[in-house]
Amino acid sequence: MTAPALELRWRRLHPLSPLLRSGKILIALTAAMTPQAISDGTGKFIGWGLLGLVPLLLGGAVLSWRRTRFGVDGVDLRVESGVLLHRSRRVPLARIQAIDVVRPLIGRALGLAELRLEVVGGGKAEAPLAYLREAEAESLRLELLALARGEAPASAPLGSTPLVTVPAGALIGSTLLDARSAMPLVLLLALFVGVLVLPAEAVAALTASMLGTAVAAFEVARRRLAAEWGFSVSDSPDGLVLRHGLTETRSQTVPEGRVQGLRVIAPLLWRQRGWVRVEIDVAGYAGGKAALQTSTLLPVAPRALAEALVARVLGAVPAVELGRPPGRARWLSPLALPVLGVGYDDRFVVTRTGWLRHDTAVVPLAKVQGFRWHQGPLQRRLRLATLHLDTAGRDIHAVALHRDADEARVLLDELSALARTRRRTASLRG
Repeated sequence: MTAPALELRWRRLHPLSPLLRSGKILIALTAAMTPQAISDGTGKFIGWGLLGLVPLLLGGAVLSWRRTRFGVDGVDLRVESGVLLHRSRRVPLARIQAIDVVRPLIGRALGLAELRLEVVGGGKAEAPLAYLREAEAESLRLELLALARGEAPASAPLGSTPLVTVPAGALIGSTLLDARSAMPLVLLLALFVGVLVLPAEAVAALTASMLGTAVAAFEVARRRLAAEWGFSVSDSPDGLVLRHGLTETRSQTVPEGRVQGLRVIAPLLWRQRGWVRVEIDVAGYAGGKAALQTSTLLPVAPRALAEALVARVLGAVPAVELGRPPGRARWLSPLALPVLGVGYDDRFVVTRTGWLRHDTAVVPLAKVQGFRWHQGPLQRRLRLATLHLDTAGRDIHAVALHRDADEARVLLDELSALARTRRRTASLRG
């Protein structure tokens, strides 16, 4: 399908963009001022230095804004920028995997948003446009998605149908019950017991060692709540629309057929309540700090609701029976053995791993790009092997752990043939 040709019309970012960019730099520099610098008097000189940087930063940001423009010709998004070194970028619309509209805290107060494009093979957001008016960002997002499908841009915004909204109470409760977030409470209890039975020197050492772990666990909980606050999922003609965020709100669009795989996670303390978490892997999305924001399809929900959303994403809920590894695998995974399993049909592969946290991965066979048959020294003695299924995604891969070695080879042959058939069928439909 060929995208309609458009007359190239150059556009500029919002005039307040330089103010936001220079303000972010100043905030970062101010945060870098250490308490020691403030207490010994050098903080005053650093403050005057930062004040002197304001006109320089603002002037540089204004020059950068004046030299930045973008336009769409129906095939590519063109972005030209640079003050001393001129740079011209073209982003093929056919490579777009997803488009996010991000609203930082200061930007929301000014009615501005940033447009981030995730493309095939991109290690980070490609040609981010910061900043645009919120209405312009949403309109441009719809235009680019339509052109990526080979369609003419819609004259009016397309409506969306709300599917799921995660209550704040459920999000807070699930965060507290998550093992990583609950670690500070466990450490506090251990410290209380230590105070009763250990000498003072041992308690001091125990407190110091626990402090770093508690701070890290608190940071995990804080980041999750900030990223997933107000999480909602809507259905639109462009795909699923995910909206979430506390200080920085994000609107993500996941187009049809872009999901490389998903997993349903059930931590130990969630299973009594029937809660699960659903994460997806979209090819082209950046990893690192953005992974928490870009991989979550549903932060917490009852299993029935999660399965309904999985059916919306994959077209069906795989109804396969998971076969367990042989009994001799208990020497390698004694606690997880009852959980481990693998199953497949002509469309999907489903694997399950974990003990404290059940992790069920679902990968469409059409998305599988490679297989790896692995056998370590202990597995070799026990006549076991592990089969890995790799996709274009970053995080979610199906793993059939500790299978009988002969069974793993049969799985490799059968799944390879099924994957070739599904890829051939998908290419003919495309």
